[in-house]
Amino acid sequence: MSLRTEYDKWHERVFNAASEHEDASSPWYELVREHLESVAGQRILEVACGRGGFVRELARSDACVTGCDFSLAALQIGREKLRGTSAMLIQGDAQALPFADESFDLVVSCETIEHVPDAQKALREMWRIARPGAKLFLTTPNYANLMGLYDLYARMRHPGRKDDQPFDRRQWFAQILGYVRRAGWITLRTDGMVHQFPFFPGHQPLKMKMLEKNRTVRKLLSPLALHYFVMAQKKDVA
Repeated sequence: MSLRTEYDKWHERVFNAASEHEDASSPWYELVREHLESVAGQRILEVACGRGGFVRELARSDACVTGCDFSLAALQIGREKLRGTSAMLIQGDAQALPFADESFDLVVSCETIEHVPDAQKALREMWRIARPGAKLFLTTPNYANLMGLYDLYARMRHPGRKDDQPFDRRQWFAQILGYVRRAGWITLRTDGMVHQFPFFPGHQPLKMKMLEKNRTVRKLLSPLALHYFVMAQKKDVA
């Protein structure tokens, strides 16, 4: 079974389990919204747009929005959500995006690069299709925290345990920044969200939501957040 087929099955399973769930409500999209300014008239690409919830939201902001995803099953679900909008959905691999050089003013990639076999190649592709001066809004899990230590403990205790998604890489914020910079992007800002503490094995982690309320505190603690945010820019040669 190919990785693409596995992701088709995963999206179908997740959607069938909670078809009413709005994927754009996820905490990583909250981070993107906080840093997003007016996008009216811009050409935007969301890489790994999944079932299209955030693409639909961006399309309502008078932007020219395209969503791209590896999974045809996810796009089929997304097309139903996007009826009546001008947004487009295209199947494609983040490691070989099906777009011309310098096509977009903004690239959004949420919780994606950890699921791509070659994260560096994917970020270079995002840089290639971005126009000079374009921005990248990237979120991805960060394991430089207690959740990361707990994950390591769980893997040692249960070596046969499988991840929920077909492919899931563990990484930490320094690696993430390295991927972004080596791909040619200039880092403008970092942030983070969701601070969890797995105090009791077998129970849900304790969430410290109060840390999210103060943006200054959240910024200082971003290297320990579960979801790490990077805003970067492609250098404008002009």
